[in-house]
Amino acid sequence: MKRQIVAVGAVLLVLVGCAGNTASGGPQSPVVSSPSGASGPTVQTVQTASMSVSGPWRAWTASLSGREAHGSCGATAHQVVCATDSGGFVGRSRADGRITWTVPAGDRGKSAGLVVDAADERAVTAVAGRLRAANLRTGRQAWTHRLPTGSAYTSLGAAGGVVYTLETSDPTSRTAVLDALRASDGRPLWHRTVAWSTGEPLAAFRGRVYTADGTRVTARDARTGATLATSPTGVECPHLVTGGHYLVCTGSPFSAGDAFPPMRRLDPATLRVLPTPRNTIDKPVHGVISDDGILVLYEAGAEDTSAGNWFAYDLENDRKLWSTYATEADATVAGGRFVTFTPVNDRTRRGRVLTIDLHAGPQGTGTAAPRMSAAYSQTRGGEHPVLVAPGGDTGHVVVMARTHGSLRSLPLP
Repeated sequence: MKRQIVAVGAVLLVLVGCAGNTASGGPQSPVVSSPSGASGPTVQTVQTASMSVSGPWRAWTASLSGREAHGSCGATAHQVVCATDSGGFVGRSRADGRITWTVPAGDRGKSAGLVVDAADERAVTAVAGRLRAANLRTGRQAWTHRLPTGSAYTSLGAAGGVVYTLETSDPTSRTAVLDALRASDGRPLWHRTVAWSTGEPLAAFRGRVYTADGTRVTARDARTGATLATSPTGVECPHLVTGGHYLVCTGSPFSAGDAFPPMRRLDPATLRVLPTPRNTIDKPVHGVISDDGILVLYEAGAEDTSAGNWFAYDLENDRKLWSTYATEADATVAGGRFVTFTPVNDRTRRGRVLTIDLHAGPQGTGTAAPRMSAAYSQTRGGEHPVLVAPGGDTGHVVVMARTHGSLRSLPLP
């Protein structure tokens, strides 16, 4: 798992504390802004200068450090970016997977994940109480914020040049602080105390930001944080699935039972209930939604989610499209197709990336027929693989293997 990464090419070493721009805090936000090592223990780190990359996206395999494998990865149409579990960043070439820049860090604690905002040329991650941003173009630290002692970031989102964070000093609390910061320089814009349930997503699109507390959904204005709408009383929303510009309430993946609340699609503007194809029969575990409104939801037995089915629903036309057997796996949408892994208990096909036409489903024919990759070590179930879909029309998908840390870029089947 702990493989050493060798950086290829000439590098320029500088102190992270001198790299990039450190934003100043403002009276509107509880966020405390500071340069790396400004207070508390000082961590001396180095930063690798950005290396230019030419050529199209290609197939390649690269090893990950233990810190990357325990973190998370994302991608734009131009590069792969991984956030380490210590709050640093590693940029990789789309052409061969080699390291093109790094922004090291020495934080410790639970990671809130990674958001990669190609439009604003920023990657943002948070570990414990420190939020960091890297400039995707220069490969340098852009800005950093640190929360007061005892508070930690729990969730991240980004849209329209704004980074949104949820932070709390008590992970068991039913409330959190929602912060909005400008992506370019980290300038605090506003903050609000919100009702929130641990594990619920933070979604932002079309000038609004959405939070869920396990019962109701709230929409706020992206510019001011003012509340614009809440979902109706009596409409259960244990878990919110988001994607494209869609919001769907399902049963909670964190609870067991014999029955689950009806699946509900919400109007993003008013949060009123819209026609929804059907109620889920089995436990809704996780799902993805395409830009044109196809929800693909993994449903499994309440007591054992290791095997179940992917169900596809056309949200715009209020109908079920198709279903297919699966074992629990990561999934995404790329190139107009649903992308996941073949079932781990299918001896003839396991360990492959599987793509299915979103509309035609597993019975599609011709160009709409299901397609599979070759079997790779990174796509085995025991590697706990995660899919990363680069933005734009790259024609590739990246698989992150966590057990033996590595990345594999492969043509989208």
